[in-house]
Amino acid sequence: MKNILVLCTGNSCRSQIAEGYLRYFAGDKATIYSAGIETHGVNPKAIEIMKRDGIDISGHTSNNVDEYADIPFDYVITVCDNAKENCPYFPTKAIKLHQNFPDPAKATGTDEQIMEQFREVREMIRQYARNFVNENLKD
Repeated sequence: MKNILVLCTGNSCRSQIAEGYLRYFAGDKATIYSAGIETHGVNPKAIEIMKRDGIDISGHTSNNVDEYADIPFDYVITVCDNAKENCPYFPTKAIKLHQNFPDPAKATGTDEQIMEQFREVREMIRQYARNFVNENLKD
């Protein structure tokens, strides 16, 4: 069983979406955690856009990376440049991966346009999560 941490700035959108998809695709092959270098709460639009794809993240919490200092991670995935550059150091032998995704929380426009931007980011993260699991969590 692998331990995987997804790290973002506020642990409200991108890392929450990634946690949801990684749990979905990894099944019992990994324990998935997400955290931020800050905590902003889980974004309701992230919950809604995942619900539209049949994945419930409404029970997720927004956690600070310091809460996981004692977990031996196998992988740490940063999903935004800010988290990669500003993550506090914590000792780990984890393989570190990085993929910068646009921040849907900064989307502007009508409600429909904002949700479309959330959907686009969700699709990018879904593809990344599927590829990650296929490449790194083989039986």
